[in-house]
This record gives sequence, structure tokens and C-alpha cells, in this order.
Amino acid sequence: MENQFDAIVIGSGISGGWAAKELCEQGLKTLVLERGRDVRHIKDYPTMTMDPWDFAHGGRMTKEFYQENPLITKASGFGEDTAHFFIKDADHPYIQEKPFDWIRGYQVGGKSLIWGRACQRWSDYEFKAPQKYGYGIAWPIGYDDIAPWYSHVEKFIGVCGNKDGIEAMPDGEFLPPFELNCVEEHMKDVLEKKFPGRYLAQGRWAHVSEPEQIHLDQGRSKCQCRNKCMRGCPFGGYFSSNASTLPWAEKTGNLTIRPFSVVHSIIYDDASGKASGVKVIDTNTKEEIVYNARIIFVNASALNSNLILLNSRSERFPYGLGNDHDLLGRYVGFHNYRASAGGKISGFEDKYYYGSRPSECIIANYRNLKEQDTDFVGGYTIFTGGYRNRTEEVPDNVPQLGADFKHRISKPGDWRIYMYMQGETIPKASNRVYLSPDKTDDWGIPLLVTDVGYDENDDKMVNDFLIESQRMLEQMGCTDIETLDNKQAPGLDIHEMGGVRMGKDPQTSLLNEHNQLHACKNVFVTDGACMTSTGNQSPSILYMALTARAATYAVAQFKSGIL
Repeated sequence: MENQFDAIVIGSGISGGWAAKELCEQGLKTLVLERGRDVRHIKDYPTMTMDPWDFAHGGRMTKEFYQENPLITKASGFGEDTAHFFIKDADHPYIQEKPFDWIRGYQVGGKSLIWGRACQRWSDYEFKAPQKYGYGIAWPIGYDDIAPWYSHVEKFIGVCGNKDGIEAMPDGEFLPPFELNCVEEHMKDVLEKKFPGRYLAQGRWAHVSEPEQIHLDQGRSKCQCRNKCMRGCPFGGYFSSNASTLPWAEKTGNLTIRPFSVVHSIIYDDASGKASGVKVIDTNTKEEIVYNARIIFVNASALNSNLILLNSRSERFPYGLGNDHDLLGRYVGFHNYRASAGGKISGFEDKYYYGSRPSECIIANYRNLKEQDTDFVGGYTIFTGGYRNRTEEVPDNVPQLGADFKHRISKPGDWRIYMYMQGETIPKASNRVYLSPDKTDDWGIPLLVTDVGYDENDDKMVNDFLIESQRMLEQMGCTDIETLDNKQAPGLDIHEMGGVRMGKDPQTSLLNEHNQLHACKNVFVTDGACMTSTGNQSPSILYMALTARAATYAVAQFKSGIL
């Protein structure tokens, strides 16, 4: 393989795929480095059409597997049908100074194959709140800067939803939404009547509900509502790098993908004051290889991007590339998923629903918008929905055999409503990741140490959700209401952010408004590591928009000779 490229992209997941698409489409010869194996759309989705009875263990894993993998088996969506897209616990160890569940997917496409697909836009409230309420630094951009790039991304990936006119969750370029079921329509009506300022919306989800020409041009087709997304979708009904951005980049003739390539570090050139390339270790041969480029995009997923930059040490940057003020690896954030609630609801026994809808409903954030109205800062999104149990509940004292049992399980069960929170957390210098001074992985790279935890603000937000969800469920007519703080460790949200945050001031941030390292202008970081604050909406579509924006800027700088 030639070792000289115009651009190198580290990582092939959601943001790395977008970097590859934009750079290749705009004419740059681009190398994408992926530490895991190659995965090709359709060809490498082994369980995509399997039925429940085709699995050896009914969708679960063996007892031995659970014992050997206590971490990944807790992850949302993990099972016998999706295990091929998660790494086993022993395959890439790390050190937990505080409990932190780090979920990873090492393959071409990364976690874009197993993401939740929620695509709410940030509002201007999220960009301004940290500085306004004193729990963070100013973002170097605002909603108006990123709005056109949201549109750019939404049109390409396909996002379904309604234009709801909710200020806290701006409308976008939407395909037709999936329908609310009868209980969800009831929930929406109750919120509008009993809770002014609270809105239930059909989720903005990255699914091609009705394909447009741009989706057909990608070789994708209509979502079939199978809700088997995390197995890999043969229809391309949901967005992934494998079904969308990487094949699009490949068609330009400008893309080279190199799997089995662990990035050791980015090489800094003192003479030019820029990065000259990337040092890679082949995972199969252990061979060290250097690839050179004028532009480098770091999209290895937030914590791995921190690890790479921390390990990119030189005489100029002894503590990691761009790290002049002990900021790299600090101000790590995540989303607070600890709290949930639910209850039974009656009155809809004559109704059911069709298909396996792959999206959820959302109650948009209603806390601390125009002013701080609680004893905590930040806000929370609520994911929610109404569903009906597939069968009538059978008491424990009823024998699970015979005609009576068959009749019982042939009847639909109760309707229920569920709610769970996705809460903003405060980035703090004490929430950090750093390199182990004495422990390394199989390739001689220092292990990452996670030192990230909850605080009092998180506890207050959880308590507010538990109180408010109970109130809303009661007004909706629910009985047997249960609320829960599961106290899970950070990390299972799989929304780790920060460590290489954007900002206006090089003294307090590592990246500028174009996602360039202040101190090394040809290195861009556009995955979750770049986040200045966490907001409350699902972040992946913001990463995509930031990436498209930064890549377009980088290409202009490249073509003008500045980079």
C-alpha cells in the first residue's frame, strides 16, 4: 500500500464514515484506519434474517459467556443475534479507577452498526446553557452555525419525524414519521392538557421510512419495521457507515480502508509545526507502519481518541498532542441513564398495533430552558412509549401446560407505558481519562484509565425525573406505577464525550470552532471527544454535522495550500 495520502481518518464509525465521505467526495485521497476487522454491508451480517428458533440459545448467551463477559452483556441490544458486533471484555482491557462500563465495537463501521439511531437536534439552549448558568465554558459555535450542517446530514442519512415546532428540540429535514399507537396518542393529549410546556413527539430516528432518490442512490431501501437493526440491516433501512457513507466514499475512487490497524500515535513534525502522519501497528503481524498525510481526522470514538492523543508524545508535546495546559483527557462527560418508570394503563384492550416499529417517542427537555427552574443545572430528555405485552400474564400457580395455559398465552396482555431519562451531566476537570504508567495492551500501547463518576447534580436530576415521571404517569391513568434509580455505573449510555473539548480560548480548550487542535492545525477531532458539554439529546447526529462542517473547512484549507 502507498504510504502517502492527502488525508487520514482514524476510525470508521459514525463520524469517521462522514469524514471519509466528505473528504473523498471533495477530491482528497483518503485513508481510513480501523483497528478491527472488515465488515461489508449485507455480506457480513450473519444473523440478519434469522428467526428466533434459529439461535442455539434462544437469543441469550451461555452461562460461561456471561461469566467471562460481565461488561458487554449489560449493553443495550447485546444478545446472541448481535454479539458479533461487540468486543469481548478481555479483548481490550482498561483500568477503572471508578466503575465505568466502556462499550466498544471494533470493526469497519464501528458502533454505527449497533447505535440507538435517535437524532434530535440540539437547540441553542444547549449551546448557551453551560456559560449562562456557570457550569462550563462557552461553545465556540451556536445553533445557527451548525443548523445547515444538520440539514446536510439529515437529507443524506434519512431521518423520520414530524415538524413539531418544539423550541427545545428544533425541527429538521424529515421523512414521514412512524405512527403513534393509541396509548401514545393518549399520552400526548394528557401532556398538552395537564402539563403546559411538555411535549411528546414521535422520535426523530435515522430510518428510511419513505426513501428519496438520495437513499436509492446509496442502494438503500425502505425500513421494513423488523426492529432487528443491530444485527446489520440488509435493506439499509437504518443509517450505518457500512450501508451509506463508506460505500459512497468508495465510489469516488479516493478511499482506501485499512482494517486490523491499531493506531499507536500521531507523529508531530517540529519543523513544520504540524502532524506529519500516523503510526499504526498491524494487529495480525505486529508490524509498525507509518502513513503520512497533510490532514488527519481523529474519529476513534471519544475515549480512544483521547488515548491516541495522549499517547502522541513528542519533545514539543510531552503530555500528548496539543496538550499545553493539562486539559487533554479532562472534562469527560456522559449521559445519565439511571432512572426509569412505568405502569399499567387500561381502557385500550380492544386495540393493538402493527409491525415492530424501530423508533421510540420523546418527551422533549422541559427543565432549565429560558431560566434555571430547578435546584440542578442541565436538562433531560425522556424516551417513552406505550406497548402491549404479547401474552396475558400467567400466575405462578397456573401449570404451564395444557389447554388453559395455551388459551391464556394466546391472548394479548396489558398495555403499559415506560419512561427513562437521558440526562445532561456536568463536565468537570476531575472526570478524566489518562494513560497507565506501567500497564500496556497487546501492542505495547498504555492502557487507558477511567476516572469518571456521578455528582450531586446528577442525583438531584434523577430525583426530579422520578417525581415528575410519577406525576405524568398518574395523570395518564396508570396504575401499578414503579420508579427506579438503578445506580448503574457511567458508560452504559455509550455516550461518552469530551476530553478534547472545543472552545474559544486555547488556555481552556483544545479545539477551535472548526474542530482543529489549537496547537496543531492539521489535526481535527470531530467525534464525541470534541464535546464542550453533553446536552441532553442523543449526540451522534451532532458528531456527523460537526464532521461534515470540519471536513469541508479542511478541504478548503488544503486546496488553498494552508494545510
